[in-house]
Amino acid sequence: MVLEAVMVVVDSSESSRNGDYQPTRFDAQVDAVNVLFQTITQGNPESSVGLMSMGGKGPEVLVTLTTEQGKILEGLHRTKKKIGGSSHLKTGIQIATLALKHRQNRSQRQRIIAFVCSPVEDQEKELVQLAKKMKKGNISVDFVIFGDLEDDATQKKLQAFNDAVKGNEGSHLVVIPPSSKLLSDQLISTPIMLGEGAGSGGGGMGGNDEFEFGFDPALEPELALALRMSMEEEKARQEKLAKEEEEAAKKASLDSVKEENEASGSGS
Repeated sequence: MVLEAVMVVVDSSESSRNGDYQPTRFDAQVDAVNVLFQTITQGNPESSVGLMSMGGKGPEVLVTLTTEQGKILEGLHRTKKKIGGSSHLKTGIQIATLALKHRQNRSQRQRIIAFVCSPVEDQEKELVQLAKKMKKGNISVDFVIFGDLEDDATQKKLQAFNDAVKGNEGSHLVVIPPSSKLLSDQLISTPIMLGEGAGSGGGGMGGNDEFEFGFDPALEPELALALRMSMEEEKARQEKLAKEEEEAAKKASLDSVKEENEASGSGS
C-alpha cells in the first residue's frame, strides 16, 4: 500500500452539533476518523496521520503526524469541548500543508482529508488558486461532504477545488447524504478509503483478486466493515494471548530461579 502522511481535518463548527447523523455530525466524524486511521496505518505501518479542526475561532493542529491512535482519540475528545463558530476551510488546508512539510519521512506521499458539514464561506476563486498550489506541491486533497447542507454553493466551490487539484491519482470528492447508516460505513466503500477505481460502478478488472476480502466492499460496505473489525479483534486477541504467554513464561522463569536459590541456600 501507499506510504503516506495524512492530515485529517474535522469540521468542528456549530453545524457539527446537528443530529441528522446519529448521534451528531461531530460524533459521526469521530467514528469515521478512527476507521480512516486504521485503514491508513494497516495499509502501511510506516504511514502517519495527523489531526486538525477548522471550526471555532480558527483552525487548530490537534495532533501532529503520528502512528499512535490514542493521540488521535485524545485530540478528538479535546475538540468536542470546543465545538462552535463557522468553518475555516481555506486556512485549515493551508495549515495542514505546513504540518505535512514537517513530516519526518520525506518519501511519504502528502495527503489532506477534510470533512465538511457546514457552509464554506471562502470565495471559489481563492479556493481554486489554493487547489492549483496543492497540485503543484503534489499534495492530494480529499473532501467528505456530509449532512444536509442548506444550499449547493458549498458543493460547487469544493467541486471547483477538486477539478483544479486533481492529478493522476488521489484528490477525491465524496458526497454522503444523511442516512440511517453510519458515516464510516458509507465512507468505507468510497475511493477515499479504497483508492482509485472504487465506487465507480461497473465491474472491476482482474476479478475478485484486487479486493481484500474477495468481494467488492462498495457493494457490501457493512459486511466489509464487519470483516475488517473481526480481523482487528482477532489480531488484538492474538496479541493479548502472546503477551500473556510471554508474561507467564517470565514468571515461570523467575520462580525457577527463586527455587534454585532457595535450594542452594538450604543445602549450604
